[in-house]
Amino acid sequence: RFCLPLVLASLPTMATGEEIAPALQDSWGDFWLFRFFVNAAGYASIVVPGFLLIQYFKRRNYLETGRGICFPVIKSCVFGSEVKSVHQEDGSLPPRVEPTESSTARQVFKLLFCAAGLQASYLTWGVLQERVMTRTYGATETDPGEKFTDSQFLVFMNRILAFTVAGLYCALTKQPRHGAPMYKYSFASLSNILSSWCQYEALKYISFPTQVLAKASKVIPVMMMGKLVSRKSYEYWEYLTAALISVGVSMFLLSSAPNRHASTVTTFSGVVLLAGYIIFDSFTSNWQDALFTYKMSPVQMMFGVNVFSCLFTVGSLLEQGALLESVRFMARHSEFTAHAVLLSVCSACGQLFIFYTINQFGAAVFTIIMTLRQAFAILLSCLIYGHTVTVVGGLGIAVVFMALFLRVYARSRMKKRSKKLPPGDTPVQKV
Repeated sequence: RFCLPLVLASLPTMATGEEIAPALQDSWGDFWLFRFFVNAAGYASIVVPGFLLIQYFKRRNYLETGRGICFPVIKSCVFGSEVKSVHQEDGSLPPRVEPTESSTARQVFKLLFCAAGLQASYLTWGVLQERVMTRTYGATETDPGEKFTDSQFLVFMNRILAFTVAGLYCALTKQPRHGAPMYKYSFASLSNILSSWCQYEALKYISFPTQVLAKASKVIPVMMMGKLVSRKSYEYWEYLTAALISVGVSMFLLSSAPNRHASTVTTFSGVVLLAGYIIFDSFTSNWQDALFTYKMSPVQMMFGVNVFSCLFTVGSLLEQGALLESVRFMARHSEFTAHAVLLSVCSACGQLFIFYTINQFGAAVFTIIMTLRQAFAILLSCLIYGHTVTVVGGLGIAVVFMALFLRVYARSRMKKRSKKLPPGDTPVQKV
């Protein structure tokens, strides 16, 4: 860690004309790349000993020779307790429950409830996320206030509440017998932490609409990761919609507006952080898809991933001494405390709404609701925080969302078609 400032000092300027807030230039400790390596070193201090322990137990054939009070815990963490089950068609979620005698009015009410829950959770989460990362707290006429800069603490807050909610849900409801080795959740957890950190950190360098649009385009790296990790094959329409999304995002990013506010200038650092978010998030979804080959529910997945997320983030925060500093910031600014808690509540509730919506109405309806949510998030951010969008940028946004809706439509048509085909004639395409 002590060599990092020397390494970073030797780096050239990352982008000509890149505007970085003065607060970010105060010290190397405030530079995002330095913080990324420091956080990674903190995670490595937990991952490396864990990896060595797992290899030790496997070499000793502990499953056959182990005894004692720790045997069930070690067996569950390292070896698991069940063989893999047949991979489900959806790839990540159990087949949704088809209502038998449910009235149309009841189904409409459920759909409205799911849509309202998802929109309220994630629109509130998006607005608060931008408020926390781009605005100051405690500002007065004489004091400009101070910004909260530790993105990892916000990730920790989100994960600790999600862990609690998922744990209570698993304890109060009947779940399948868990069989996956617990350590396998750590891969998805680590990539999930890093993707969330990049997402928060990117808001210091780019506007929220740019981030939302880039997140909408992550279908492209997800397809690439699917080919590498899960060996998936894709249809022509998937490549077509991916190309349209790329064109739309390029139109938005390359458009320029006169008198654009400095906070909306897309900088090189913001682009790198967005790329990091998309790469890590793509790995997370594909690794979770592979983990669902074990017999488990989505809430069990949520619990397992968040266990390791809490462990990694709290360990890294304690090593850096950042946990106490963040708690002191919360004590100084009650408004920030309310925002951080509400962020965590929205994140945890949003995940539960995701599971319920897909279980009741399927992935296609869920995707449409979330695509609309992204469009509303851009509009809401522009109205509240005054971001500007040019005509070309607006056309780019329209192309992206047109491609997303086209993707949903084509996917639903493919699923209906595959159900009508004889058992041996199912298409190769997997979603």
